[in-house]
Amino acid sequence: MAELLQVPLKKPSEIDVVKPLQNVIQSRFSTSDEPVDYSDAINEFAKIRSNAIWKAFEKYESSLDIIYGYYDQIVALESKIPPNELQIPFKWKDAFDKGSIFGSRQSLTISSISYEKICILFNIAALQSAVSANQSIESDEGLKLAVKLLQQSAGIFHHLKSTVMLSIQQDPTPDLNPDTLGALSALMLAQAQEIFVHKAIHDNMKDAIIAKLASSCEDLYNEAMKIFQRENLKPIWDKDWIPMIAGKQAGFHAISELHQSLVCRNEKLIGEELARLQHSVELFKASQQRSGRNLFNNLFLKAQRNLAEATKDNDFIYHERIPDIKALQPIGKAQPVKLIPVANPMSHNFKDLFSELVPVALHQAMAAYDLRKQEIVNGEIGRLRESTQVLNGLLASLNLPAAIEVTDGSNSLPPSIIEKANAVSQLGGITALESLINELPELLKRNKDILDEADRMLNEEKESDDTLRSQFKEKWNRTPSDKLTEMFRSNSAKYRQIINNAINADKVVREKFEAHRYGMELLSKSSSELENAVPRGSSDNVTDSSAVDTLRRLMEEVETLKAERDVIESELKNTATDMKDKFMSALAQDGAISEAAISVESLGETYGPLQKQVRESVDKQSGLIQRIQDANAQFIQERGSCAGSREGMMCQLASAHDAYRDLQNNLKEGTKFYNDLTQLLVAFQNKISDYCFARKTEKEELLKDLTQESSRHTASIPNAPFPKMTSNSQEKKESPTTPPQPQGSSAPQAPSNLPYPVSVQGMPLPFAAAANTPYPAYAPPPMPQGYDPYRNMQYQNSFNYQGGYSGQPMQYPPGTYPPQGYYQQPPQGYPQQPPPGGYPRQQW
Repeated sequence: MAELLQVPLKKPSEIDVVKPLQNVIQSRFSTSDEPVDYSDAINEFAKIRSNAIWKAFEKYESSLDIIYGYYDQIVALESKIPPNELQIPFKWKDAFDKGSIFGSRQSLTISSISYEKICILFNIAALQSAVSANQSIESDEGLKLAVKLLQQSAGIFHHLKSTVMLSIQQDPTPDLNPDTLGALSALMLAQAQEIFVHKAIHDNMKDAIIAKLASSCEDLYNEAMKIFQRENLKPIWDKDWIPMIAGKQAGFHAISELHQSLVCRNEKLIGEELARLQHSVELFKASQQRSGRNLFNNLFLKAQRNLAEATKDNDFIYHERIPDIKALQPIGKAQPVKLIPVANPMSHNFKDLFSELVPVALHQAMAAYDLRKQEIVNGEIGRLRESTQVLNGLLASLNLPAAIEVTDGSNSLPPSIIEKANAVSQLGGITALESLINELPELLKRNKDILDEADRMLNEEKESDDTLRSQFKEKWNRTPSDKLTEMFRSNSAKYRQIINNAINADKVVREKFEAHRYGMELLSKSSSELENAVPRGSSDNVTDSSAVDTLRRLMEEVETLKAERDVIESELKNTATDMKDKFMSALAQDGAISEAAISVESLGETYGPLQKQVRESVDKQSGLIQRIQDANAQFIQERGSCAGSREGMMCQLASAHDAYRDLQNNLKEGTKFYNDLTQLLVAFQNKISDYCFARKTEKEELLKDLTQESSRHTASIPNAPFPKMTSNSQEKKESPTTPPQPQGSSAPQAPSNLPYPVSVQGMPLPFAAAANTPYPAYAPPPMPQGYDPYRNMQYQNSFNYQGGYSGQPMQYPPGTYPPQGYYQQPPQGYPQQPPPGGYPRQQW
């Protein structure tokens, strides 16, 4: 059997997959409230990768089983973790790199598991070609294996041809060029057909069958030859590849003519036999000339002997005319080989190391469902709290229920006022509130510093790129910074707007605090001090008023209404539906999840009755307010004016109590908002740091190449783009593609060649459904990142709030950050803008 061409393997690099995989699983993809320990599975995954990428170079059949297993594990992992979530800088060199083509991309590093899968799949196809070439023609089992592997290899290269650009979304190395992959697919199929021809010859099959098999093989090599000779591909191949393919194309044409001549001999078609033998000899000579070697020497000698014998017999016996070869009937075709689709799984008895991780589609559906649920919950709670605020405001303005409470004397405080004072004191009084307010500027500065540092890194990288582009002109042929950082700068602007909105909310909070400071100071004092501060009143007995009983009953209704709302709010917050099973069932049944339809139906069933209760509660309040106003008017008429200084102070104290409650809640939410925002900004800053590191690495390599070119006085750098970054095992990462967005996402889209995700993730919503708190009401999960710095509270190259970048762990005030599990359940948040007229009071 003639020598089969073996596709060289892509050269891998050793990288750390353990830490990034641990971080992404722990931070976002745990399937239960109790984090699952995947340490053993992750370490096993790292071992499988190391074994698979290097075992392939041994080119044994056993190596295929190992690399099959790794590929299956990647496919399983990719179905659960979006390609760009796993920020590992996978670096692979070009398989055909001869180190002689200056300026072409000979290696590529992309932080995407899809890129790793593409490279592993290429090496599987390459290894299959090598294992096939090592089989012996004397072994039937070996030939069957070779045919099978070559057809699988052809199928893999064909699959890669149509998927590689979608997976990496940037210019690939030459071996992953779609034209290259198409050529390799055609070559593998031709070589599979070649084995059938040699097997048929070896088994002495009928000449007609061998002729048809060889004719189809000649067609397949002819098709491969057309692709291999394209101008953009010629520099890629080894110097003997095209001559070999051309030689085989002519050789198998010669074989088909040789065996068809034997068919003619049996049918006594002497003239046609001679024509085909003459043509066969000519083709064998052409094969030798093209390939530079005797590919089919035994068959060539046979054709020469047969031609000599047939010519002798015709000259002495038959004297038949030899027809023109072009006038003869074409030889039939027989092509048993075909492209075998990529199998899934490839290995036998595959066991997923991460079987408990949720699939990507399920993860996205769950995230989208949570957004819909939070919108409903926040909206209904906002309606309840806003209505309660209106009711509390009315009661405070009417000095109720203090005005109808019986006291021991004219100077005694009503029980409701004493109760409010005790509640404020138990919560820490005005001192605790001032402490929370004084923390806001520091929290705000911390977030602004992180964002300023991120912008500084972007500007510094851009200035460096612009300077070198101006210096080297057209030789500086990498992608301009402006195109790569468009999404970064857009996100930065959004984060800065969020901070500005929070500043406005802080201002409203402080203004409200100052407006009620005096009343809150009084409520923070002792009972005797508060009683002395309240002006003396008349000795009128409220029991003398006939409207008092009516107002007392109405106050009981108010308390009942507030209690009902507490229950409704608690149910809104705590009601949960296990959507995982529903989504998984839909995924298994339909192969996809119709998240919108399933979520809307489930949310309607779960929250529909609660929404009805909210509407009824709000409607009930309207009638209650009218009755309170009517009864209070009658009370004032019977008792006289309540506009005295004592009554005014009572109203002020009631308003101060409500304001204290609101401010305490708002300030806690504001503190949490700033701390949550810090996590998002640090993740954002880390991505920018990774980008700048990658650009710095790329810049240094390009400068080195330009320096070497100048020293050699060679031609200018070709226009072929350089890799976005090249890396060793310690280099940083980049993310080439856009992660899938939840259904219904309206995030802006960026050009497809950007190396980082284009969806705006990890930002608090700019506008919240609830309108009674000053900070964003909901913050979705943070932006994808290669690791979670808050798991261990330290990482390298962290931002030091006092001194910029450092290699030291970041220090934070104890207790200011969310506990573990934060990423599994999106944090509750706060609207960015305060509602007109300040903050609503809350029911306590």
